[in-house]
Order: sequence, then structure tokens, then C-alpha cells
Amino acid sequence: MNRRNMLKLTGISLLAATGLRGSAALAAEPAAPTTPTKPEAAVPNSVSVSVYNEKGELVGPVSTPRVVKTDEEWKKQLTAEQYQIARAKGTERPFCGNLLDNHQEGTYVCVCCGLPLFSSAGKFNSGTGWPSFFQPVAKGNVIEHEDTTHGIRTEILCARCDCHLGHVFNDGPRPTGLRFCVNSESLKFTAADKLATLADTAAKVKAEEPAKPAK
Repeated sequence: MNRRNMLKLTGISLLAATGLRGSAALAAEPAAPTTPTKPEAAVPNSVSVSVYNEKGELVGPVSTPRVVKTDEEWKKQLTAEQYQIARAKGTERPFCGNLLDNHQEGTYVCVCCGLPLFSSAGKFNSGTGWPSFFQPVAKGNVIEHEDTTHGIRTEILCARCDCHLGHVFNDGPRPTGLRFCVNSESLKFTAADKLATLADTAAKVKAEEPAKPAK
């Protein structure tokens, strides 16, 4: 074998050895650790709210299933105006709502699921052009979310179906200092002498539960 052929064979051997060592190094290199994906918080299937019983009395809190529907189902249930505000988070024009000048005694319920939201006892004239209340009918029936669509505001929604109600502000009267500014299209009104018609099955279940023994 001449010198030229020997050099060729030596070069090939060196390349093969280098390649093998490189492959082994790559195989031995540990894989980079992956960051576990944080699971999204599960939406509870039920909520704790206050409802009316068959006597027209507000009772609670009681556990009741959340009301969840598709957009198509809401569109079939609601008028176009109600859907635009209650589900699409719109806002009705000021001084145009049909409940703005309602002065009857009774309760304002969610237009989507019928949950009691505000009482006439908490209603006041804010001069803003929308029905205004200084407190909900029960603390857990109205929930709040941060709204950044037009600056930073606090959106208010029905706790059972997430119906958009309006916004709450810190310029209300005593005793709370709050102003719940609500769209009429998000509400239905039930007079005080008709509150029994709002009887919720959750109130009946609560009444039938056996009393817990005293400790």
C-alpha cells in the first residue's frame, strides 16, 4: 500500500471516530426540562346565592346550578336589545330604559335566569340616566369583574349566568357609598305582592334538608 492510500484510510478512520464520539455526546446530553403548563381554573358548576321561596321570602344562601347556554340559545330566549346588552356587554342609551322611572315596590331580577339582583328599597335617583342602586338584594347575587375596555372600571354581573348588568362606582349614597349603575334591558321587575312567583326550587330543597343536630 502506498503512502497516499495509507493517508486516505487514516483520514477516513479519524472522521468515523470523531462522528461516533459526537453522536455519543449528543445522545448523552440530557433534554432541557420543560415548564409544566398551569391548568386553567375550573369554573364551578354551582353558585351560592339567595333566592325566593314559595312564601315570597328571600332565603339563603343556597346552592344552585350555574346557568350556561350557547349564544344561539340566548338569542332565541332574549330580544335583540336584551342580547346586545346582557350577553354582548353593550350599554343602553341614558334616560331611555323602561325601568329608570319605576317607583313600585318589588324586586329586580336577572333578565336571563331570573335570579333576584336588586330591591326597590335600594334604588335611588342618581341623575345619570340609568337605574341605580346602592346595594344588591343579597351580597352573593351580584359579582364583580375588572373592565378595561374604557379605562379601568368594575363590571357587575349576575352570579348565576354571567349576565352583564352594568358597572359599580364609588359615588353612591349612604350607607354603602356605592352606585350600581344598571341597564334596564338586563333586568325584569316583579312587584312586592308577586314575589312568590319567583319561588326557586333551590329554596325548597333547602327547606327540606334535615336540621343539623346541635353541638
